[in-house]
Amino acid sequence: MYSKIKIAGHPVHPMLIAYPVAFYTATLACYIAYSSNHDLFWFKTGYVANLAGIVMAALAALPGFIDWLNIPANSKAKKTGMFHLLCNVVALVLYAVCFFIQKDKWNNTSPDIGAAIPLTALGFLITLIAGFLGWTLVQKHHVGLNEFTNEETKPTASNKEYR
Repeated sequence: MYSKIKIAGHPVHPMLIAYPVAFYTATLACYIAYSSNHDLFWFKTGYVANLAGIVMAALAALPGFIDWLNIPANSKAKKTGMFHLLCNVVALVLYAVCFFIQKDKWNNTSPDIGAAIPLTALGFLITLIAGFLGWTLVQKHHVGLNEFTNEETKPTASNKEYR
């Protein structure tokens, strides 16, 4: 199953997903750092990383959703894709809730992060599950991959062990 959104033949969704994962991880790490030392740098960095993660997750979701729409109905890949999609939406909502709880605290001298760590930790765990499901889509169901050329499917001494 081909990816429908490509740049120079490369699927866009897998190119973009590293950004929200990295920003979500940074958000959690920064909020943990802030809770341990109350240095405003960590609060503000976590806040900005959270916003960046939300924006990039929404951006990565667009080509991912278009690719999911093109998976054949009633297939295992479609079901796996739906769980992948739902996990990512739940994680995005958790990070967005955290962002809106923190949004008015930017200028506070000692902001209380309250539920930020539990929200981002849960969002991070759900993102890990979504990543596992995404890899299953690629590795097991071959979603987003191009078909092999005739030359690539012919067994050779160099590729026999991989078939």
